[in-house]
Amino acid sequence: MLLFQNKILEMIATGVSLDVTVERLCLELELLLPGVACSVLRVEDNGTLYPLAAPSLPEKLSKEIDGLMIGPNVGSCGSAAYLGEAVVVTDIDNDPRWAAFREHVLPHGFKACWSVPIFNAEGVVFGTFALYFKQRRMPRAREKQLVSASIHLCAIALEGHYRVLERERRASIDALTQLPNRSGFDAALSRLSCEKPGSWALLVVDVDNLKMINDTFGHQAGDELLQRVAERIRTSVLPDHAFRLGGDEFAVILQEAGAVADLSGTASHILDAVGVVTSCSGHMIQPRATIGGAALSPGDQDAETVHRHADFALYHAKETGRGGFVRYWPGIGTAIKRRIEVIQDVDVALDEGRIEAYYQPVVRIDTGEIVGMEALCRLRRPGGNIVSAGSFHQATTDVDVAAKLTEGMLALVAADVRTWLECGIPFQHVGINISSADFHSGTLYERIKTAFGRENVPLKHVVLEVTESVYLGQNEPVVAQEIKALRAHGLRIALDDFGTGFASLTHLLTVPVDIIKIDRSFVSQLRVADRGMAIIEGLLNIARKLDIKVIAEGIETEGQAELLQEIGCALGQGYLYSAAVPRESATALLLEHAQQIAGAKPAPIFGMPKRTVAGQDGADHSLKVKKGLRAVS
Repeated sequence: MLLFQNKILEMIATGVSLDVTVERLCLELELLLPGVACSVLRVEDNGTLYPLAAPSLPEKLSKEIDGLMIGPNVGSCGSAAYLGEAVVVTDIDNDPRWAAFREHVLPHGFKACWSVPIFNAEGVVFGTFALYFKQRRMPRAREKQLVSASIHLCAIALEGHYRVLERERRASIDALTQLPNRSGFDAALSRLSCEKPGSWALLVVDVDNLKMINDTFGHQAGDELLQRVAERIRTSVLPDHAFRLGGDEFAVILQEAGAVADLSGTASHILDAVGVVTSCSGHMIQPRATIGGAALSPGDQDAETVHRHADFALYHAKETGRGGFVRYWPGIGTAIKRRIEVIQDVDVALDEGRIEAYYQPVVRIDTGEIVGMEALCRLRRPGGNIVSAGSFHQATTDVDVAAKLTEGMLALVAADVRTWLECGIPFQHVGINISSADFHSGTLYERIKTAFGRENVPLKHVVLEVTESVYLGQNEPVVAQEIKALRAHGLRIALDDFGTGFASLTHLLTVPVDIIKIDRSFVSQLRVADRGMAIIEGLLNIARKLDIKVIAEGIETEGQAELLQEIGCALGQGYLYSAAVPRESATALLLEHAQQIAGAKPAPIFGMPKRTVAGQDGADHSLKVKKGLRAVS
């Protein structure tokens, strides 16, 4: 028996797998006990049985036991595991504990069974060891001695096996959230079949603003937030599985048919679950997330392809509007590549000083006097041609490039305003466009204050212009908070492109602004007694009561200006007055047509021919004469 024990101990010590070790133990014991069959079962924490070795028993019996729940009448082994004590059945044919299983052993001549529980170090049953006899009898003394030694060896082998499993589990489990980590995700992904398109899908979830939460409330609050989000994702996708890939990123592998078929609905369900306000370290925080997803599609050669597609979709979702879901489509890679190229182009232009500020006047419609300027970003190509911001707008979705772009524009505009003030121009204000990325830095006010302070320009001359999509993009609370903070510092806010998105006047009650700029799409369709006239007139009346100024954008004809003036719109801008022009041309316009704040009346000029402004780029900037505002060259 000593030789038998040494063989098994050596196998355990050298790391031979549990099933091979236990099967060898059974075979060695059967050599010592001719006519007796051995079996070893593993008992899981949830009470289910799994065969480890039964070399001389019928295979059907093992299949019947596999995954079976233990209980007081589950054969000899299931009963022994349930009761935590040895169970002897001397007559399988007539014992009720074997009623469901006897047909699998009686034809093979087995008539009695003795099963003994195997306990772990904590005294919990985690296995059973059994002997099957071909006579109706009790176990004998030698058999008891050998079984005693065998269950000790089995306990050692099982303990070693579970230690390995625990190490593997810890290696594949994220300590903070208790979700499977990237290693666990990679393993799960590698086991997915790619033979049937639409059989599974992948969602990649990014928690928004985690860095800001860490910086504002501390890392403990950030960790608690991740734990809440992890649990909400996990429970919202059951029976499918969630993983933490690291940092603020999670993944979900979907295999449930309904969830895969309605990928958008599944993502929306996750976003709703995640977005419930929660307390983290005493702070009430509303978690938010952005999701990209992809389903296994025809032509996808492996699971990594689907993962890459989901990553593309997440990148696109984060760049185009956080807080939502984007599903992969075949052209998304090209779109992302184009965005990256635009970002790189702008970054290089910033480094080479090829970003310039152009200005479009804001005028009094009744007199044509200039009351302000809107600063518009322009990029000079290496060949010298100027392109408008619309052609490189995608660059503002990159936080770093957007910050540099705003920094550059603030410096240029501040220097130009200082020049105009030194020229004695009664300059009132300049509007500067601010992107969504600028609001997330948390330093916008300080950057504005520094840039204009450097040129000794009071901030009363600054108006920050925010588009509707930024103002209410995806219900972004950060923007609303920043707008309130900026106004508290005395800065004025203009809501640009009003009427193009989903803003409504009710939002102005919670996030007020100082100026509304009516989008050109309304102005271009103005007709007498038209619905557009009624809408603008109603907006003017409401804005007047809220003490909000209104500027009509895109005025191109005298007729549009006259209709706007009739319904009480005092301010406008558009090609009727001037296109966006470089600093020198803007300076000339201001010198002649800036509103005299003290009340001086400009000489009205009517009927002058159309002329052009030659900007520093050499291009023609056509100016049509309008009440008091004339072309300069």
